[in-house]
Amino acid sequence: MENVTEGTWDSLPVQLSPGVRRALREMGFPHMTPVQSATIPLFMANKDVAAEAVTGSGKTLAFVIPIIEILLRREEKLKKKQVGAIVITPTRELAIQIDEVISHFTKHFPQFSQCLFIGGNNPMEDVERFKEHGGNILVATPGRLEDMFRRKSEGLDLASSVRSLDILVLDEADRLLDMGFEASSLNTILDILPKQRRTGLFSATQTQEVENLVRAGLRNPVRISVKEKDMAASNTQKTPTRLQNFYMICKADEKFNQLVHFLRQHKPEKHLVFFSTCACVEYYGKALESLIRNVQIMCIHGKMKHKRNKIFMEFRKLSSGILVCTDVMARGIDIPEVNWVLQYDPPSNASAFVHRCGRTARIGHLGSALVFLLPMEEAYINFLAINQKCPMQEMKLQSNVMDVLPKLKSLSLADRAVYEKGMKAFVSYVQAYAKHECNLIFRLKDLDFSSLARGFALLKMPRMPELKGKCFSDFTPVDLDTDSIAFKDKHREKQRQKFLEQRRTEGQEQGRRKRFAKNKAWSKQKAKKEKKKKLTAKRKREEGSDVEDADMEELLNDTRLLKKLKKGKISEEEFEKKLLRSTKEAQADTMGDSGSEG
Repeated sequence: MENVTEGTWDSLPVQLSPGVRRALREMGFPHMTPVQSATIPLFMANKDVAAEAVTGSGKTLAFVIPIIEILLRREEKLKKKQVGAIVITPTRELAIQIDEVISHFTKHFPQFSQCLFIGGNNPMEDVERFKEHGGNILVATPGRLEDMFRRKSEGLDLASSVRSLDILVLDEADRLLDMGFEASSLNTILDILPKQRRTGLFSATQTQEVENLVRAGLRNPVRISVKEKDMAASNTQKTPTRLQNFYMICKADEKFNQLVHFLRQHKPEKHLVFFSTCACVEYYGKALESLIRNVQIMCIHGKMKHKRNKIFMEFRKLSSGILVCTDVMARGIDIPEVNWVLQYDPPSNASAFVHRCGRTARIGHLGSALVFLLPMEEAYINFLAINQKCPMQEMKLQSNVMDVLPKLKSLSLADRAVYEKGMKAFVSYVQAYAKHECNLIFRLKDLDFSSLARGFALLKMPRMPELKGKCFSDFTPVDLDTDSIAFKDKHREKQRQKFLEQRRTEGQEQGRRKRFAKNKAWSKQKAKKEKKKKLTAKRKREEGSDVEDADMEELLNDTRLLKKLKKGKISEEEFEKKLLRSTKEAQADTMGDSGSEG
């Protein structure tokens, strides 16, 4: 179903209750969006729906209104602990947001109770809250909801409570499956829920995984696809038409200076700044706090456990400020009046690019987005135009930009915490770059590591496999023993000094062995693997396993080599040569055996 248009709520073929209309007026929604116009009548007519619509198109109301109306029309009214509707969403931020939207309606219908099950909250408090107040409408993330189903021993029989379920909604369904919930939490939950229900799948992109779920979980679903038309290009696009999309080409050691200059020029506005990794958010977020004055700067990423909910709610209330974040904020999040979405690092996949941009220019508002690209990444512009129907225009490099990298270096020299954050951020960035889905454009071998390290304001290059054997003549490390950099936090520094003292007093011989073990991490890992292999083989032999004599001999030889290595009787180089020779001989024997069988 396509070509649906906006309309007033009066134009719906179904009658909305007065309480729902009152809530819509209070929230400032006098008109329907196309996805609402197409979805609400079908959902209320007890159809299963699979809706695809661009981000920021009003999908939340498209399922919240039918939930309220269907529960109001139930012949048998819900009791306190009977669950009539469940909304499952991939992130806790999106769950909080949906719960908040539902509360605008339920305040007009006090007979309905609602409950939020998300990570970051105490699960026992969730159990007690449900037992005391009930939850006719549940909003949950998959992991926490699955956990709640398992808490029968604590007096919560959620499996019995959901027998009365009328509606299940999977919001951002493509992301739910992309995050790996398909085979674990989501399937567990779907197996528990009653089959006689209405199901709605809502997403901005229709993937093969979503299509598989539609076929498996929906009965004769109505498919709704609402896309925006770029009238000038006459081309279907996946980003809102009121969004201005820009890109800027700059070198790795210019990028942070350009970002800081841009943010200083746009202080009164509200921005989201996306980075590729949690470590980059931690490092650059700290840097921005020091470099941009009189602006509220917050950081949020997926590894935060308990702070995320509070930070998200606080930032939503701000009229201006900067939220430094990872893709945990890319999907479905509705933060009021975001002026700019800045993508410091392009995301790992093209669809995430569209979702990031969609945090601005939502439901008819204007907004802008800017992505910073390295010169070698310029082909990404054409790729997005073709792959995501995402038109962009170039923004030239800003002039009179101050070099803030020396200040960032001085922060690292003054506090070991900043120095370590920078090293971790660099390593995580390189590792993320190596895994980029669009690896024909984002090629690790093309990265200028010296320029990149300068852009991170590193004091020295970190040790990591990706840099092994490379020359960095364009990078000058600081003339300083970085072990002398202290933590500003006195307690952390005290602990570090205590550790250093222990290491100094362990003695020269033990210190030599420790250094050897540190530099030969591969051998240590190999030793553990071989020991485990040996124990497994021994157990199988004792149990009457059919382990071949040749395999056992090879295993024993490898173990003997490891013992010699540990005692220092052979060098690391000799160990590797002998191990390789042993492996080749075993392979030759195997090939000979298979050849004779042929």
